[in-house]
Amino acid sequence: MVDGIICVGGRLRNARIPTSRKHPYILDHRHPFTMLVMTEYHQNLFHAGQQLLVSSVRGRYWPTNVRNLARKVIHSCVRCFRVKPKVHEQLMADLPAERVTPCSPFQRVGIDLCGPFLVKYPQRKARPVKCFVVVFVCLVTKAVHLELVADQSTQAFLASLRRFTSRRGKPEIIMCDNGRNFVGANRELAELRKLFINQQFQENVVRESSNDSIEFRFIPARSPNFGGLWESAVKSFKTLLKRTIGIRSLLYDEFQTLLTQIEAVLNSRPLTPISNDPSDYEVLTPGHFLVQRPLTAIPEPNLEALPENRLAAWQTVQHFVQYLWKKWSTQYLSNLQNRTRWTKKRDNVNVGTMVVLKDENLPPLNWLLGRITDIHAGADGNIRVVTVRTKDGYYKRAISKICILPIRDNTEEN
Repeated sequence: MVDGIICVGGRLRNARIPTSRKHPYILDHRHPFTMLVMTEYHQNLFHAGQQLLVSSVRGRYWPTNVRNLARKVIHSCVRCFRVKPKVHEQLMADLPAERVTPCSPFQRVGIDLCGPFLVKYPQRKARPVKCFVVVFVCLVTKAVHLELVADQSTQAFLASLRRFTSRRGKPEIIMCDNGRNFVGANRELAELRKLFINQQFQENVVRESSNDSIEFRFIPARSPNFGGLWESAVKSFKTLLKRTIGIRSLLYDEFQTLLTQIEAVLNSRPLTPISNDPSDYEVLTPGHFLVQRPLTAIPEPNLEALPENRLAAWQTVQHFVQYLWKKWSTQYLSNLQNRTRWTKKRDNVNVGTMVVLKDENLPPLNWLLGRITDIHAGADGNIRVVTVRTKDGYYKRAISKICILPIRDNTEEN
């Protein structure tokens, strides 16, 4: 004991080292002074890691439970956290009704735009030009439709949407991200709808066409996990395209032909595992839903209870279609039950919490610092989207794009 302070005894009495290192002061890890000492050493050593922090502190002090205390100091350091941030998580949400309710193919779709790709035109000495591909994915059957566009403008997207609706039918709901071209298309369609409503008293046709408008639903910006279905389709399309052409530049017609062939391959992917039943020769694919029903077909009565020998030719086709939907419900829909990620429920974030906005295009120390000003709860009460105020304005982000700073008093870093 030195000056009333308990010291470590040990076996280093004859060692040629300072006395403070032979007999360091014993500190209780639960005392605030011990935390201050560890924090001071951590900062003076330029935010050292656990091993260096422990060895340096033990040169004069001997805190109890020192390794756990060192981890606590490092994890509560705002500067260390901002160098290597950890995004927030929440229990995976339930699937929306748009994905688990049967409907005709492409009645509810998700859209994404990928590229750029290089194509050539048949003129002599023509240089390759950039183009993009719009990926339409049916939210129910996972069927894929690919459209080639020349640029990322709103007009190009609207043209691709017209081609899509001409061949696949007009969708009721379109879900997409907050890309400028998609937002612009939604704005123009909204203005067109207002124009139609103002002219309702003139023509009944205009009134009916206004009722057929398309509803756009946008996911939070920079939150691809909210659109995993079409993001997965984009990844599959790029994989097939790169393996087919590599770095070559195709002619416009060749690229268009290749898109349709890739579309056919994507629509032949199995939705369910192959059955062990020897009488079941085919696996359920998106293509089954595309070729068995016209775009303007009307609902048919349920024919599953009738034997096939009593069905007419058209009724036989409808019986097969209903069998597909039954197989979709019993096999594919059941596979969606499990949560593959985010299986544990986490504590919800609160208004006023200091966070860092994740940005893949910047190093972590340059990510924007902000404070949560509003929370948006899901149907299950869990918070997965928040509004953050930063020096550049307000941003609506998913919690997978925010990192909660390890501070308790919600004060900004000095």
